[in-house]
Amino acid sequence: MSGPECCENPPTLSSSSGHGSVLEFGGFKTYVSGPSTSKNAILFVSDVYGYEAPNLRKLADKVAAAGYYVVVPDFLYGDPYTTEKPLSIWIQSHGTDKGFEDAKHVVAALKDKGISSIGAAGFCWGAKVVTELAKSDNIQAAVLLHPSLVKVDDIKEVRAPIAILAAEIDKISPPELIKQFEEILSSKPEVDKFVKIFPSVKHGWTVRYNVEDKEAVRHAEEAHQDMLDWLTKHVK
Repeated sequence: MSGPECCENPPTLSSSSGHGSVLEFGGFKTYVSGPSTSKNAILFVSDVYGYEAPNLRKLADKVAAAGYYVVVPDFLYGDPYTTEKPLSIWIQSHGTDKGFEDAKHVVAALKDKGISSIGAAGFCWGAKVVTELAKSDNIQAAVLLHPSLVKVDDIKEVRAPIAILAAEIDKISPPELIKQFEEILSSKPEVDKFVKIFPSVKHGWTVRYNVEDKEAVRHAEEAHQDMLDWLTKHVK
């Protein structure tokens, strides 16, 4: 996950962004949006910039508007990536293995709350966490958006219905790798899948777009709709 691509177009973090609220959930500071009485929940696992990114929260609100209880926990413990230290150093104390353990706590907390169906969407760093969740019966559906750190062997173990939304311009998970993922999933007819490589967009395009750039917004919204379509198909 090294290199600048993972970290291009960093968001301006804002603790007050979004229509939802921040509360303690499953032991984590969590941005929540949508009806708390819903029986269907979506867990968002952020990229390295964390849960205060305004575009991420805006997307959580969009999914919440479809009737889901959306939770975006701070799995980075108040320490999102900044350019002050190399990513290779930061990642040592923010491993996706810990993220996965943390995510299981949140899934358990959702179930304790009476949620009966759970989907999870992971962005960049978060996509690896969601892939781990998708290897068991933890969740009913997974969406990976411009994944990082996900390997062929991970995809072989996936059991939950999975959508992979990838960028054409992506050194971290290039189209060749995504096509390998698709081939593996094609050999697993028991796993429902949707794989799409978006032309002429870069890694991070779904959440790290410039809101002033109409073309960038259009590309992001196309992916958002694909994600929502997948979630509404499986999380109900």
